Amino acid sequence: MIRIEDLTIQYGELTAVRSVSLTVQAGSVFGLVGPNGAGKTSMMRALVGLLPPADGRCFIGEIDVVEDPLSARRVLGYMPDFFGVYDHLQVWEYLEFFGELYGLRGAHLRQRLEETLQLSDLTEKKSAYIGGLSRGMKQRLCLARTLVHEPQVLILDEPASGVDPRGRWEMRQLLRRLGDLGKTVLVSSHILPELSDLCDSVAIMERGNLLASGAMDSIATTLGANRVLRIEVLNGQAGRVPEVLEGLPALQQAQVQGDAVESQLTDSDEAIADTLERLVQAGLRIGGINQRRTDLETLYLQLTHGELA
Repeated sequence: MIRIEDLTIQYGELTAVRSVSLTVQAGSVFGLVGPNGAGKTSMMRALVGLLPPADGRCFIGEIDVVEDPLSARRVLGYMPDFFGVYDHLQVWEYLEFFGELYGLRGAHLRQRLEETLQLSDLTEKKSAYIGGLSRGMKQRLCLARTLVHEPQVLILDEPASGVDPRGRWEMRQLLRRLGDLGKTVLVSSHILPELSDLCDSVAIMERGNLLASGAMDSIATTLGANRVLRIEVLNGQAGRVPEVLEGLPALQQAQVQGDAVESQLTDSDEAIADTLERLVQAGLRIGGINQRRTDLETLYLQLTHGELA
């Protein structure tokens, strides 16, 4: 549903995005990760037709955003990182104004306003003046504004920026609902654990370069860090584990942590069975064993510290 081909964006002599190619499948929630200055906002602005690229092309479905920006905007909902609201309008007036800008009228407009207010949990606030809303509610209102014309694709730049933990949780629940409704969502954020829980796939950027993209498990496998295996060993014998497991290709860099050992696991579940078998044969008593997926923050730090050749 979203396709970027060799996109380059420049501000004078500064190259903000360098020959990035990216695909987002229809119906997925896709996370865009990177520090300030990575090029995330520039790429999103090019996707919605607000910033002409120096080179490359952007597509929403089969629509070329540069060649046919109006058609692209009819199927897009864009929430920028900084947005304006009109403090002296009521919530429903604000949404009605933007609905009319998209050509909605009469009964259809009223229906969309009610549906959008309900989806964004703002029904009880529809008559409230925007100036009296909390930061979190204003964020939800801006997201509601992007939904009023029923877009197929949502481009959301830091939608939880500046809100408290409760507000971030509410925003995350709303984005999950949008994913369940089949919307294609491209969302950027600095809050990496929240993207881990929310997104099907991610792209990691730094200094205008795309470092990796795809499902997190796939990226982790490429990095050789798909899972972390933790083994608890009884009788103070944890120090023997690295020697016992030496040579197993699926385990890397076993580290002793008190009465437990942690190691990266890069193979199938058969590797866990092989590990247990070798430990038992060596006479070690195992108090517990568990595994966890490598999280997005770990992948990001590994990539941006240059550990990927």
